[in-house]
Order: sequence, then C-alpha cells, then structure tokens
Amino acid sequence: MSGRLVLWDFDGTLAHRTGMWRGAMIETLDEHLPGHGVRAEQLRPFLHNGFPWHRHEQAHLELADPEVWWAPIYTLMADAYEGVGINSGDACELARHARTRFVDPAHGWALFDDVIEVLTSLREEGWRHAILSNHVPELPALAAGLGVANLMDTIHTSASTGFEKPHPRAFELGLEAAGQPDTVWMVGDNPVADVQGAQGLGIPAILVRTADPATPDRAGVDLHVAAAIIRAAPGTPRAP
Repeated sequence: MSGRLVLWDFDGTLAHRTGMWRGAMIETLDEHLPGHGVRAEQLRPFLHNGFPWHRHEQAHLELADPEVWWAPIYTLMADAYEGVGINSGDACELARHARTRFVDPAHGWALFDDVIEVLTSLREEGWRHAILSNHVPELPALAAGLGVANLMDTIHTSASTGFEKPHPRAFELGLEAAGQPDTVWMVGDNPVADVQGAQGLGIPAILVRTADPATPDRAGVDLHVAAAIIRAAPGTPRAP
C-alpha cells in the first residue's frame, strides 16, 4: 500500500506523566498510606531493571496477555515498596493500586501543547499516524483518554506485540499494520530506541525534546520543527 506514515513514540514525545512510575507509586502511597514519609528518589534504585524494555533484545511474546505482563511488574513495584520500608502485605496491595493510578489518564498524564495541532495538520496534508511505544497493555485506552487516539490509524504497545524498540520487529509490525507505506518517518525522544532503532531499518528518524550531540540538526526540537523537517522531504522513500 502506498502512502505516508509517521510513527510516534508516546512517553516523552506525545505525552508526559509527572514522575512516571515513581510518581504513580508515590501518589498511591499518598492516597492509601498517608504520612508514609517515602520520597520518590528513594524508589529509583529499585526500578532500574525489571521492565521488559530493559531486555529489548529479547522477544516477550509470552507476556502478550495483560495480566501476565503485569505480574512481574507487580513484583517489581512491591519489592520497591518493601525496599523503602513498607511491610510486605501492604506492598503487594499498593503495587496493584499503583497500576490503576499509572494507567489513569486523569491522574498525572498530559499531552504536550504542540501535539494536537501538529498531528491534525499533518493528517490534513495526507499523512497517517501510528503510535509505536514501549508501554503498558492499557496504552490504547490511555491514548483515548488523553484525546489523541482518534488521530491515530493504529496504536502499538510493546506489551501487546512482545517486541520493544529498538528491536527491528517492533518497527516491522508497525509497518505491516499500516500496509507497508512507501514513505515513513519515526519521531521520538529516545536516541537509541526511537532514532537508532528506526534508522537500522532505513526509516528516517527525528529526535524531539531531547538534546543529542550526535544529531545536532535534529535534536531537542519540538513537534512543529519535526513536522517542518517531514514536510521538507515528503517524498523521501523508505530505504529497501
């Protein structure tokens, strides 16, 4: 299928959440264990490893069921709570509450100010959009709650596909779902997962909201600048 497609990362590109995982965990403590005295920074060492995207070179097809995907994450969060002094019984229950908090678009999440305008204008010019993100199973509902899902042709979360960027198969699945368009761009905030991953398959990529000395002409820009780059070469085909 011919056509033009932009693949968009989600976290840090289209949307942001206060404190991300640590933020959701502290908010959960505030709600269910007031006066806990835990600081978000104390949780950091316990969350450096254990998410599927920390092993992006491996396929995780066995985690395609949402409850199976969340099971080790519950353990990870419960261990983090215990590590900062929460008793084990409360820690397990708090981990489940933290899931609910993290996937709720009404708590902590927001789109960046330039998202709706840029996506809408590109769509009016004939570009299709897809989200390609290392994320939770609930990403489609989260994107819908934030008001961006209606601008997307497809939404791909690694929790459902079993492949995390920069794994090549993550990108291939996005392209297959879009009908193998002949012109594709990747836009994201991670120089490895988004930019290097896409470029490894011949997909031109734009780094946004992140400074990277390796790509000074396309680093730290907002979505308006990304759209301008895309428009300047709208016929650039994907490398075979």
